[in-house]
Amino acid sequence: MATRRGLLFTKVFLSFSFLAGLLCVPHLGYGQGLLEMQKDPGQWVLPGKNYSLTRYSELNQISAANVKNLKVAWTFSTGVLRGHEGAPLVVGDTMYLVTPFPNIVYALDLTKPGAPVKWKYEPKQDPDAIPIACCDVVNRGVAYSDGKIFFNQLDTTTVALEAATGKLVWKVKQGDFKQGQTITMAPLVIRDKVFTGISGGEFGVRGFVTANDVNTGKQIWRAYSTGPDAEVMIGKDFSSPYPSHQGKDLGVSTWKGEEWKKGGGTTWGWYSYDPELNLLYHSTGNPGAWNADQRPGENKWSMTIFARNPDTGEAKWAYQLTPHDAWDYDGVNESVLIDLGSDGKTQKVLVHFDRNGFAYVIDRTTGKVLMAKPFGEVNWAKSIDLETGQPVENPEKRTKQGTNVKDICPGAMGAKDQQPVSYSPRTKLFYVPTNNICMDYEGTQVNYMAGVPYVGAIVNMHAGPGGNRGEFIAWDPATGTKKWGIKEKWAAWSGALSTAGDVVFFGTMDGWFKAVDAHSGKELWKFKVGSGIIAAPMTYLGPDGKQYVAVMSGVGGWSGLVVAGDLATDDPTAALGAVGAFGELGKDTNKGGTLYVFALEGAPKQVAKQ
Repeated sequence: MATRRGLLFTKVFLSFSFLAGLLCVPHLGYGQGLLEMQKDPGQWVLPGKNYSLTRYSELNQISAANVKNLKVAWTFSTGVLRGHEGAPLVVGDTMYLVTPFPNIVYALDLTKPGAPVKWKYEPKQDPDAIPIACCDVVNRGVAYSDGKIFFNQLDTTTVALEAATGKLVWKVKQGDFKQGQTITMAPLVIRDKVFTGISGGEFGVRGFVTANDVNTGKQIWRAYSTGPDAEVMIGKDFSSPYPSHQGKDLGVSTWKGEEWKKGGGTTWGWYSYDPELNLLYHSTGNPGAWNADQRPGENKWSMTIFARNPDTGEAKWAYQLTPHDAWDYDGVNESVLIDLGSDGKTQKVLVHFDRNGFAYVIDRTTGKVLMAKPFGEVNWAKSIDLETGQPVENPEKRTKQGTNVKDICPGAMGAKDQQPVSYSPRTKLFYVPTNNICMDYEGTQVNYMAGVPYVGAIVNMHAGPGGNRGEFIAWDPATGTKKWGIKEKWAAWSGALSTAGDVVFFGTMDGWFKAVDAHSGKELWKFKVGSGIIAAPMTYLGPDGKQYVAVMSGVGGWSGLVVAGDLATDDPTAALGAVGAFGELGKDTNKGGTLYVFALEGAPKQVAKQ
């Protein structure tokens, strides 16, 4: 079936002869599996489309010229009303998706009208895990490899299912929600290992990344974010161009006493992988507690991008984005892998749009920062010193215990949170959903108790300059400049999708799904869905030869928790300050949980007779 899909795509897009060798779906094994499958534009087999996390598709049936004719092809209710983040996968002729808690996994049959359910897996979880999730009970998606579907439950269980039947293969506990640990991230599979992280930085959880065997679930290695080098897995060939990153056991010595044991640095973001360098890239989050006065020092390795050997777990390099974070600028945002350059000379880089408001271009071989420019409203720091790798801080905006520091930009949600970007090799631009949120922040004394919130801050967030809470922008990584922007009333909290049709898709928190011109940002089409969109759109080729675009609606996450969690709006500091910025969101959208799938009306262009 999958091979037929690849051949059909070749017939449909005869003009793209350079893709012909990539379009036949191979036998789904480790060796040729995901590395080859991700090259098939007809499928979407990895959470970010490919290991580089570009979220770009070579499909071009839907173009800037005809996207105005996009119509709903079918919808699917997930049966869950909390925040829907992430995107479905399409492997062969089956779509796979996972809901927020209770993390129901569905397999939908794309060969039949309306894509009926092939199988459903509903885990049994203790509902006491729900209040342990700091910022809604979201889940960012499933992973696929070698005939198995992998996903994480909120209660820290990683599960492997048979992709064909939904039958349980194995499950393993990564942590204990009663100790403040949860998991919301999508796993990543590289060869015979599945990689997961941990959430719970607001509960004093010590972050880690785990590699499990895809066949048995056995733990292969676990690397912590804080602590001695042996536990952080600082490798024998670890190096850094920055003196502040050199030295023994920095994960201990840059903390006061044993604060590193409850030091945060959780690892709940998106992971990327370079097969040529054989390096896994992941980031770590904020240190605990939010009150920076309680944890003097640079607090390594929180707020850090790591490059690790996925086979051994050993770190080759690490770069700390925000030393001694005093603003909750979680560093977990994705690192997108591209080759940047001109005149036949290119450099392997990763591009990282951090919550702290700076867009970093980093040599992904060495960890050296090549460029760092603000992509939103930033006043906590003046710049990033490229010689030292350190931010040049504005002392007036450093938070303190007992002092309410006002109008810090960006707010704790960052200039961009987890909502993933897309990169188009056609336009050489990034498409970035951003937040325009600032905050007032006062550190407070807090004591640690396992399983109890460990925050230590009073935060009140509000709209940034101009009053719009978000903007969807196009960003040139070669120059570090914004090319165009679309201001939004609410934070642009959905992911982005770019295609070879020069169309870019994204959603809004008040429920609009939009298509814009990749070159100019001109709005080409929009559709009002039933609930706000915080998920990432994706696209695939159906068995009928048509290109489809899919997105889940269902407002929630940190920004939408006021609606998804039925929060009172009288206290602007509630939900870690989210109510101050989003208290009125309920006037513009409702709860929801629906998958929307769109296609052009009529038969697909140039479809060969079957």
